[in-house]
Amino acid sequence: MSEKMDHYLQLCTFRVGELLLGIDVLNVQEVLREQSITRVPHAHPSISGLINLRGKITTAIDLGSRLDAQTTGSAAIHVVVRTGGSVASVIVDSIGEVIEVDPSTYEAPPETMTGPARELILGAYKLETELLLVPDVERVVAMPSAAVEVVA
Repeated sequence: MSEKMDHYLQLCTFRVGELLLGIDVLNVQEVLREQSITRVPHAHPSISGLINLRGKITTAIDLGSRLDAQTTGSAAIHVVVRTGGSVASVIVDSIGEVIEVDPSTYEAPPETMTGPARELILGAYKLETELLLVPDVERVVAMPSAAVEVVA
């Protein structure tokens, strides 16, 4: 994604709090409304749990928590993404539309970005009124599944 492209790229957009984010449509399997989530004991705090995706158990990751971003608190949209050979659900506040972005407007992440977001955002596209941030889906999904050790 960091190299310049000669064609427009289509991104599925969504919001997490005030942030506008977009993922390449080729990495998005589907978008689902509220799903029943089964909590997983001792899971990383940003893992909401597991969902049943037509018989396949899939990890549901709270993207707001993962990015350490303020959310609306009503996150109920699941963006099901494909990474490598696996599938995961990324929970967001709201879904936007598919937009085409001009590769010439792509830049590195803003220097002012701090915390976990700094490590998880590949770059940004300048739109007319705001920045469209592009998360590194592989890094968002490839996180430790359990960060809490059980102490006897």
